[in-house]
Amino acid sequence: MATCELPNCNKRVTTGNNVSHSKRRTKRTWKPNIQRATLEINGVFKQVYACTRCIRTHYKTALKD
Repeated sequence: MATCELPNCNKRVTTGNNVSHSKRRTKRTWKPNIQRATLEINGVFKQVYACTRCIRTHYKTALKD
């Protein structure tokens, strides 16, 4: 199952219902946009599976420092 490996994120597949105009319900899933990325974590470069929001935030904070 797709899960973001970075701490404090915990994004994973969520489930719910598609609801048509006539209010009929069918099951569906929402999947996070998980990508493989090489990130510097605690001074060590690691390849992790992370959501695109975490990757973006990680690079923004790295440029800030």
